[in-house]
Amino acid sequence: MTHNVLVVDDEPKLCDLLASALSQNGITVFTAGNGLHALKVLECEDIDLVISDWRMPGMDGPQLLAEIKSRFPQLPVIVMTAYSTVKNAVQSMRNGAFDYIAKPFDIDELDITVSKALQFRDILKDNQRMRAELDEHQQIDSLVGDSPSFRRVLQAIDSVRESNATILLTGESGTGKEMVARAIHKHGNRADKPFVAVNCAAIPEGLLESEMFGHRKGAFTGAVADRIGRFQQADKGTLFLDEIGEMPLALQAKILRALQERVIEPVGDPRERKVDVRVIAATNKNLLDAVAKKEFREDLYYRLNVFPIPLPPLRERVEDIAPLARHFANTLGAAAGKRFSGFSAEALQAMANYSWPGNIRELQNCVERATIVASGSVIEEDDLPAYLFASRPADGGVLVEHNGVPADLEAALAEVEKAYILAALQQSNGVQAAAAQLIGISERSFWYRLKKLGIHVDKIVR
Repeated sequence: MTHNVLVVDDEPKLCDLLASALSQNGITVFTAGNGLHALKVLECEDIDLVISDWRMPGMDGPQLLAEIKSRFPQLPVIVMTAYSTVKNAVQSMRNGAFDYIAKPFDIDELDITVSKALQFRDILKDNQRMRAELDEHQQIDSLVGDSPSFRRVLQAIDSVRESNATILLTGESGTGKEMVARAIHKHGNRADKPFVAVNCAAIPEGLLESEMFGHRKGAFTGAVADRIGRFQQADKGTLFLDEIGEMPLALQAKILRALQERVIEPVGDPRERKVDVRVIAATNKNLLDAVAKKEFREDLYYRLNVFPIPLPPLRERVEDIAPLARHFANTLGAAAGKRFSGFSAEALQAMANYSWPGNIRELQNCVERATIVASGSVIEEDDLPAYLFASRPADGGVLVEHNGVPADLEAALAEVEKAYILAALQQSNGVQAAAAQLIGISERSFWYRLKKLGIHVDKIVR
C-alpha cells in the first residue's frame, strides 16, 4: 500500500534528508516549511502521517498538533525534538501525538517509528472502510420492491453487473439512482475495487476539471501539491457521475475522450495517464432534449447511453410503498433505539394515496419523521407529516361525486396542485427555487402559484 507522509520543518535540508530516507521505503513525501503551509497541504492531499518539528516560527509544533487533532482527529503525528526538550515531546504525546523522535535521530529508529504509525493509520482506514461497506450494504438493501416496473430494474442490474459497459441511469430526483449504481458495483466484477461518486452539479465549474482529472503542483493558484483526480481514484473500479446533465460543455469533450481512449490528462501536466474505470452516469434531465438545445454533446450522450436503465417514480410502483416504508422504519428505528412492528392500515393507505413527488428520498424522510414522533410500536396515521393530507378538503368532505368524477373540477385540480407544491416545499425545507426545480416549473411560475393558492411559505409545517 502506498502511503503519503507530510514532513514539516523550517530547515529545508532536514526536509530533504527525511524525504530521501522515507522515499526509499516507497513512501510519497510532501514537505512544508511551517505550520500554516502544512495545514494547506492537509486540506488538499490525502496524508497518512505528519512528522513535525517542535520549534518553528509562526505556528510551532504544539500549535500545529492541536490544529491537526481538531481538524483531522485520526491522523497520526510524530514530533521531532532535540534531546534537551524530550520532556516537552512527552507532553505532546499526552496532547495526542502518536510518538516522538529525538534529534539527531537514527535512520533505523525513524523507520521503525514511521512504520508503526502507518500501521496504526492503516487500521483506522480499514475500520472506516468496513463502516462504509456496512452503510453501503444498508443502501443496497434499500432496493426493495416487487412491482413489475421495479422488477425490470432489478433484471437490468443483473444483466449488466458483470460487464464493463457504460451505464446511463435516468429518472426523477430521489428515485434511487446512486443506490442502483452502488448495487451494480457491489455485485459486479469490480466489487473489490473503489467506487467513487461525483456530483457534477455540486462542484464549481472552475474546479470540476481538476476534480475529475487531477492537477500538478503550481497548475493554478492554490495547487500547492500534485493531486490525483476522481478518474485515477476509481482506477480498476467504478466512477459514478451523478447529475451528468449539469456538466459544462467545455468539460464534456474531455470526458468523452477519457471514455473513448481510457486516458486522462491532469491539469498542468501534458503527460497522459491510462485509466481503467467502469463509468455509470445518472441524470434527472432529458438528455435528448438537452442535445437538441445544444446544452449536451450528442457524441457524449451516445457514448454514455450504451446500457440505459430508466428508474420508475414511486407513484408508478405504489405496491412497493408499504415494503419500503417498513424497511425504512426498521432501519431508522433501530438506529434510534426503537423497534416497530409496522404501520396501521390507515397509515399505509395514506402513504399509498400520496403522489410522492420527491420519490424514495421523500418517503425515507417521511418515515424518519414518523419514527421520531411515534409513541407506540405501530406507526399510526397521526404520526405521518401533515403535508401527506394537504390534498384533502378542509371541511373533511370529498371532492368527488359518482365514479370518481369531481363535483368541482377547478377545486379538485387546485387541491392536487397545492398538494404538489406543499410537498415540494417540505422536501426543499422551504427553499422556493429548489421546490420549483423539484416539480419541474420555473421560479416565476412557482411564485405565481403560491399567490394564487394562498400558500404562505413561512407557515409551511416542517
